[in-house]
Amino acid sequence: MLDILIIGGGPIGIACGLEAQKAGLSFVIVEKGCLVNSLYNYPSTMTFFSTSEKLEIGGIPFVTISNKPTRAEALEYYRRVATSNHLPINLFEEVTGVGKENDIFAITTNKATYKAKHVILSTGFYDIAVKLDIPGEGLPKVQHYYKDPHYYAMQKVVVVGSSNSAIDVALETYRKGAEVTLVVRGSEISQRVKYWVRPDVLNRIKEGSIKAYFNSNLKAVRERDVDIETPEGIITIPNDFVMAMTGYRPNFEFLKKLGIKLTDDKYIPHYNPETMETNLPGLYLAGVVCGGLDTHLWFIENSRVHADMIIGNIVAKAVGG
Repeated sequence: MLDILIIGGGPIGIACGLEAQKAGLSFVIVEKGCLVNSLYNYPSTMTFFSTSEKLEIGGIPFVTISNKPTRAEALEYYRRVATSNHLPINLFEEVTGVGKENDIFAITTNKATYKAKHVILSTGFYDIAVKLDIPGEGLPKVQHYYKDPHYYAMQKVVVVGSSNSAIDVALETYRKGAEVTLVVRGSEISQRVKYWVRPDVLNRIKEGSIKAYFNSNLKAVRERDVDIETPEGIITIPNDFVMAMTGYRPNFEFLKKLGIKLTDDKYIPHYNPETMETNLPGLYLAGVVCGGLDTHLWFIENSRVHADMIIGNIVAKAVGG
């Protein structure tokens, strides 16, 4: 029997593993995708907002050439952290159920069954895209994930959203020769856009290189065109691809299945902010999954401390018990 079963092999899941290892606890990390699966699915050209030292886990230095690391550098860092510390990580293994009997968790996956005294859930939020719920959203041309701008060269692209991901897509595809139209629900580009990127997109909009519709919504998608609801009424424009960068959310259905209580409005899970333990004794949350629909509240930089808090609580309970 394990002391801890960690669900999620992202940076925070790895951080929990490092702290468990330091404490001499037995554990296994299970991840349904590849190592740091969410980071792998980030755009290939991505540069982090945070500096490298703020992405470090386990006190292991993250050395980069420039101040802000790239996706490739982050993948290399977390892979080396996991392999050099010989963390027991089972990849491409999906948890299908978690039960509890006599204070012992029974965790079933598509490959095995585990028994553990504690469970840490660090599953992130990148797996489920927030849908537009409009006609035509199911067409292959509508995409919620973005990898590389070259694919959209010489195409008419509609980008929905005004956050970092949407603005990166708009600028990068524009610079590879796409005809870009931004559809923004609010009245301006988000203030949370990276400070060195926001002036760039504002200038491109001002000069007309990127067309932007503010206070607007995408209403329908068809094979060759789309409808946009603007303050002046519905307009129809030719279109080849729609990049719906409308955000992502945690798997709330899985959290409910486990018995974790969620708030009614933003589905924020119940947990003790001092220990990260949920309403289910022995089941902990770590990382961005703690934020519910407010996925911008938690990220690597400010949630890596969850590992120390959780392992510290588990060790304290063992000593006290």
